Amino acid sequence: MAARAAQRPGVFLLLAAVLLAVAVQPAAATLHPVDYLALQAVRRALSDLPGSGFFASWDFTGDPCGFAGVSCSGGGRVVTLALGDPRAGAPGLSGAFPCAALARLSALSSLSLVPGRVSGGLSSAVAALPSLRFLALSGNLISGNLPGAFSPALRTVDLSKNSFSGRIPSSLLQIRSLRTLVLSHNSLSGEIPKTVSSPLVHLDLRNNRLSGGVPPLPATVVYLSLAGNRLSGRVGGVLRRLTRLSFLDLGGNWFSGEVPGEVFSFRIGYLQLRKNAFSGELRPAGWLPSGSTVDLSHNALSGLVPAELASAAAVYLNGNKFAGAVPAEIVAAAEGGRMRVLFLQDNFLTGISVRGVPSSAAIYGRNIVRGTRVRWIWFVSISAIAIYIEKLGAKKCWALCYVISNEMTTDLLLNGSNCYEVQLVLTPPYLL
Repeated sequence: MAARAAQRPGVFLLLAAVLLAVAVQPAAATLHPVDYLALQAVRRALSDLPGSGFFASWDFTGDPCGFAGVSCSGGGRVVTLALGDPRAGAPGLSGAFPCAALARLSALSSLSLVPGRVSGGLSSAVAALPSLRFLALSGNLISGNLPGAFSPALRTVDLSKNSFSGRIPSSLLQIRSLRTLVLSHNSLSGEIPKTVSSPLVHLDLRNNRLSGGVPPLPATVVYLSLAGNRLSGRVGGVLRRLTRLSFLDLGGNWFSGEVPGEVFSFRIGYLQLRKNAFSGELRPAGWLPSGSTVDLSHNALSGLVPAELASAAAVYLNGNKFAGAVPAEIVAAAEGGRMRVLFLQDNFLTGISVRGVPSSAAIYGRNIVRGTRVRWIWFVSISAIAIYIEKLGAKKCWALCYVISNEMTTDLLLNGSNCYEVQLVLTPPYLL
């Protein structure tokens, strides 16, 4: 018994030591002083816009790792900083972008800023933070040139809808881990860098002032938008390699040459090439995916309308030089409701065989007999509507109209009896 009593003080001491160790070990690591001061500087630089309460939880008498938008590592360093209320429609923040403060968050891996009124510039000290993988500052007033250096760990960069100017740094498109790059809606100029070695999946450079041609792009690209720039030249060689494309928008540039037939065989759901200078005949290498949208309007494409477009849900061919009759496959798709939109105006088409209506009537409208009824609506322009009609013999029916516009006049059949040569503008798009 005495021996056991003699051992008890040692047990008690060991137990006390364990309890003391537990007591002095914090439940969560204390935020590093450098990061603490950096967050204070961020708070001083930025403010909530009216209606936003994002900074309400930023009370520095408590643990900053519990602030809205802040996540910390076990070592007490800030690793995620999401500034602003991410809910759709929520007001953002205002103030000067706090580059100096953010550059001190050396462990930061994710930095985002909701759309708001934050101005200033983006420095290399922030963009090149060594652990930064995600950088999204879309929809603010950040201006100046893009940084000359970026983190080699970046996978996503979204600087869209700001006021950046100057050229795209070549180093940005050589980051080996970069998958998503969105620089749209800025004032970037010059050429796209010649070497694009990043394994990009999503590349969006639309609505800038970029010029020159399109360099070879990685075959990994699935989403490509270069619309609304001043890009020019031929793109067939570039597009043929992008066999994974599901979204392509090159609209509003000065591209020329033929549209490569291979792109029609890709699993592409949205093909937008409008308002360029593409020419020649369309020779699709396959049928488009069912339900896709194709806009080739306002180019100089010629020849026959390809039947391979019949699998699309919406087709815009207006403002070209197509000739001949509209293929029966396209008419059948429209009549069956599989193709919901078809724009054909301002071409040189000579016929369209709508069921129950002579081809000449379908173009000119003068041979459509009275006793017809609206059965299906066919969009052929923004303001005019071609309506599929079904002949009902001698039966008289209510107000009727049928319009198709190409190089001829636009014709209106009214009340099943009279045809007027007028420009038709029908504003409710649905008449049934």
